[in-house]
Parts: sequence; structure tokens; C-alpha cells
Amino acid sequence: MSGQWGEGPARGDDAPGAFTADGAAGGASGTPGAPVPGPRPGGRAEARRAAQGKPGPAPAQAQAGTPAAGGGRAAARAAARRPKRNVKKIVAWSAAGVLVLLAGTGGLIYYQLNGNIKSFDADAIAKDRPPEAQADADGNKPVNLLLIGSDSRGKNNSDLGGGDDGGARSDTTILLHVYADHKHAVGISIPRNAMVAIPSCKLPNGKWSKGSNSELFNAAFSVGGTDEGNPACTQNTVEKLTGIRVDHTMVVDFQGFAAMTKAVDGVDICLPEDIHEKDLNDKLPAKGAVVLKKGPQKVQGQQALDYVRLRHGIGDGSDIGRMKRQQAFISSLAAKIKKQGLNPTTLLPLANAATSSLTVDPGLDSADKLMSFGLSLRNIDLHDLKFVTLPWRFRTVDKNIDIDAAVAKKLWDTLKADQTIDGQNATGEQPAEAPSPTAPPAVAATTATTPAAAAHAAAAGSPLADTKNIKVSVYTGTSATGMAGKAAEQLTAAKFTATAVGRADNLKYTTTMVQYGSGQKANAEKVAAVFPGAVVEPGTSAGVTVIVGKDFAAANGAAAPGASGSASAAPSAPAVPQPLPSSIVADARSADDNICDNTTYGSGG
Repeated sequence: MSGQWGEGPARGDDAPGAFTADGAAGGASGTPGAPVPGPRPGGRAEARRAAQGKPGPAPAQAQAGTPAAGGGRAAARAAARRPKRNVKKIVAWSAAGVLVLLAGTGGLIYYQLNGNIKSFDADAIAKDRPPEAQADADGNKPVNLLLIGSDSRGKNNSDLGGGDDGGARSDTTILLHVYADHKHAVGISIPRNAMVAIPSCKLPNGKWSKGSNSELFNAAFSVGGTDEGNPACTQNTVEKLTGIRVDHTMVVDFQGFAAMTKAVDGVDICLPEDIHEKDLNDKLPAKGAVVLKKGPQKVQGQQALDYVRLRHGIGDGSDIGRMKRQQAFISSLAAKIKKQGLNPTTLLPLANAATSSLTVDPGLDSADKLMSFGLSLRNIDLHDLKFVTLPWRFRTVDKNIDIDAAVAKKLWDTLKADQTIDGQNATGEQPAEAPSPTAPPAVAATTATTPAAAAHAAAAGSPLADTKNIKVSVYTGTSATGMAGKAAEQLTAAKFTATAVGRADNLKYTTTMVQYGSGQKANAEKVAAVFPGAVVEPGTSAGVTVIVGKDFAAANGAAAPGASGSASAAPSAPAVPQPLPSSIVADARSADDNICDNTTYGSGG
């Protein structure tokens, strides 16, 4: 796997670039422009200087322009007030992402933050993009937010532990899918050293790059070689990789990270082993002192940075384990902010620190827009905020990794269908409630009073036949709104159980399809009786699935299907996502999981 900052292929062999934000917050109060800590004595920056024969950093008093005069209590107080320059490279997008997710109240604080926010050029976003998600009958639609952590090396950031070369990379990237119900969300961590295709991207001179069929993922952010990085190129790369349209992008560098963790009075973490100085800086000659102790603890500032950037001394030393700890840290930070309450006293210092190092897409380029977006996501519960890592496998030719394309496609298809990773529906469109148990039977032995009831009687052969155990997943395959809900309502009236209502990724079905898994053909034929003219065919999912087409929409008050509409014109490939491997579901982290669980990968260390 690639090394820590400044190590291995993911840092040393990809294209240079950087992002740094001016005026980052540095104090616990979150005041913009306050200094941030520098590298710890004996850390990697000092080891580099010694190896290169460079002098070490000047004493803090000399750096601040203060005479190194005698002691006394006044001098001690002044030294205590003076922040130590001891910040190292970190992915601070976590706090910014949590801020957006949790900023449901205290909207007035955003008006103070407009000056902090920077946006990138909309013209750099690719023109050939995946389609926008369609809203359901209630106007609900999913939102995809790309969170990028900039690994900046420019503007003297080499002293902060990021190497001596300039430029920027996306050290950490998460695609956060917020479901249409805006009560569930899942973050997909994309490994920085995964080999992917990078499309043509806009350069600083206005021209477009040639692109590459196989490159490190974090090199996309470096295209153009500027200190600000290229977030639009990373967004274009993610859209090409996933087939999912990115609605918003946020980039945060590391400079405000220490202030963020101090603003919430520390974040709870947990480690399975003691972490020593040499684990953070493998250039040191000896193991050194314990930097982070084994077990649960609260960290802020330098220790929080050490935790999130840690690779060695735990697990197999890979970036996979580090992503797990980053996911755990975000989860713990979200829980801490929720526990403290969403109020200006809690959020203002954090917001100042986050937005001072924030770059966004044009759709989020003001405090008002951030506030509105945050308000739309305020109902996501910690348990329903999940994190997974994009399916991957180690390469045999180098220390990088390949994406498991087949499993990854299932994951992307799951998000497109707005299903949770465990297969539950999370769209805003919900099936109608079942009839009251006290209501009279919908059909009699010889008479059917509704089309659905008549279909039920014909399919089951008896009004008392037990069809409630036949579970049906329902998807709309037409652009007409509300059709999946109507189909589920008819199934419920016919005594079937509609277990999911969602949107197919193809909205051009002319004929309703009833697809069945192994051993479900007879049940599918019963279901098809509810939808006259439906085509019954084998599918790839277990159970029975209905994809309603234009014929059903026309029969229920929507526009009639085109003249060419027929069963033979319907797509032969199913639009329903295949179930994800159980390993992905089992390995997912919920934001309310125990902080000591799932924080490392592999053995060793």
C-alpha cells in the first residue's frame, strides 16, 4: 500500500498539486486567521531537515518576533497564551461534512461565514455527466455530496509534515449519498491509491487535459499542478467511476482541524494498541514515547491529528485501516456535536474553523446555501448514517489497489435505486397503508368489487388464498410520478406484501415487468394478475420484483404509452440492483457504533 504523507506511490509518484486556505482558524475559539500548531519536536519534518542538513525551526519566541527574554510569571502567561505551531497534515473535511449534516439550527451564524467560503469554476465540471436523480411524487430526491480532504504541500506547508514538494492531492475522499427520505445516508470511502480512469479535466490555462485510463485516484486532484488543487477534476472522476451525478462538492484542508477538535472539547476515540513516536515517523531511530495510548480516550489538537493520520504500528499498516479510523472519527465527532446541541455556542467556533479552509461547488458558495442544504439533512439519525469502503483488492504488481468492479457496480446500482446497503427502501415515496384489520373483506366468493381484488381472486383461485406471505419489491420504470405507490397500493389491496417502493435506474419501460428469483415463478404469475398485460420473466434478485411501465401509468391516469409500446419493446435487462455481499453490510460502520469497534485492518503492527 502507499505510504504515509510523503511516502509511497500515492504520494511520491503521482502528479503534484496542492490546496491551502488563507485565514484558517487556529484557536479554540475558531477565530479566522489564528495560527495553528506546527510539527512536534522529533517529528517527521525535523527528521527531514536533519537528513538534508537543514537547520531546525527557530524557537517559538523568535518566530513570533518576541525577544527571548527572561522568565517570570508574566512571560509564562504569555507563553501559555501563545499557540504552539504544531499542526501536521490531516483530512479536515470530516468536521465540515458533519457541520453540513448537523447544521439544522442556528442559521444566523452562517451569515458571519460568507467571507470564508471559496468556490471553484463551474465551467470545469464535465458536460457529459450522469443524469440528475428524479424526484418522486412528493418532490423528494436523493443528494450526492462529494467530500474531499486536501493533502496540501504548498504555501510553506512542508513544515506541517507534508513533504518538501508543492502541490495538492485528495488524501481522503468520501461520496456521501443522502437518500430521498433525507433520514438515511451512506458514505463511501474511495481509496486514494486505487487505480482508476481519470477523464479530461480543465487546466489553469483554460485547456483540457488528455485524461488517463489508469492512474491513482488521488492524482485527479493534482491535475494542473496548482496549490489549490482541482476539485472539479476529482468530481468528474467520481462521476465517471460511479455513473452517479455529484450534486455538491466540498474540499477542506487540514489547517483548521486542530481548532475544530478543540471547539468541541475533544473527540472520543479508541485504539487496540499503544502508538509510539516511531509509528508516526518511521525515520526516528527508536520506538520513542507513547503518543496515543491503548483503549478509549479523548483527543484534540495534535493527538487528534496523530490519530487520523496514523497508519503504522496498527493492523497491516495500510490505508484501508486508516480509512476505517477516519470513519470512526467522523462518527464520533458527529455524536459529540449532537450531544452538545445544535446551537451557536457549539457551532460558531466549529463553523469558523471549517469554512476558513473550505472550497465548494458553485451550488454551495454562500452561507445561505450551506444553511439551506444543512437544514434539508437535519433529520438523519446517527444510526442511519453509515460508512463503507469501496470494494477493492490488492494488486500483485505494486502496492496500490484495484477496485472490485463487479461488486462496486452492485453498490452504485444500490445507491441509484435509493436502497440502503441492507436492501431497505429509503425513497420518500412509500406504499399505501394496508386496509384496516377490522374492514370488511375486499372480495366475496363470487364477486370482485375492485380491479385489484378481481385480479387477486383470479390469481389465487380463492378470496381466502394466503398471498400475504408473497413479498413484492416495487419500482417505477416510467417518468410518470406516483406510479410505484399506486402499484404498491393495488398489491396491498390484493393481499400481497409490498416490501419496497423505489425508482428504477431506467425510466423507459413501456410494459410492466414481473421478475422472479429462484423458485418464485408461481408467485410471480399470481402477482402479474394484478397488472394485466405484464410480462413475467426471470430476474437477478431473490423473490418477486415489479417494474411498472408506461402501460400501467396510462391505465392510472398518466400519459398513454407510445404507439410502439409493447411487451417486446420492454428492456430485457432488469433495473433492480442485485443484493450486496454480506461482507459489505457486516463491515459497515454506523455513526452510533462503539468507538472501539472496526478501527483497523489486517494483522501485524
